[in-house]
Amino acid sequence: MMSLTYNQLLTQIQPRPIQSPSDYEAMLSELERLMEIEDSQLSDEEASMLELLAILIEDYETKTTPMPNTASPHDVLDELVTAHQLRQKDLLDIFGSKGIASEVFNRKRSISKAQAKALGARFNLSPSVFL
Repeated sequence: MMSLTYNQLLTQIQPRPIQSPSDYEAMLSELERLMEIEDSQLSDEEASMLELLAILIEDYETKTTPMPNTASPHDVLDELVTAHQLRQKDLLDIFGSKGIASEVFNRKRSISKAQAKALGARFNLSPSVFL
């Protein structure tokens, strides 16, 4: 099968910002059709169209799909401490004292910027997850 030029693909698919659920379904259908083509058979033009459709679909989903509640900084810390089998005392170098560590772990004190930076370095994460 002869591959289409990019202009032919544009004419056939007519990609544009997605404004409605029916537009979304149409673009999703085209994306799925292109994704079914074996990578070795996908032309550069089709790959570009696939990328464009993915961007349009992601943009629409971001605008229309409510974000789930994200974990609080304390939830992230609790999860990491559990996953790494740590205890409060294992993080005293970050919090400075048992009292401060206890207040943070009991959610009576926020995680400071300095502590977030240290926690980020300790767990190899962006400090922003702790703020």
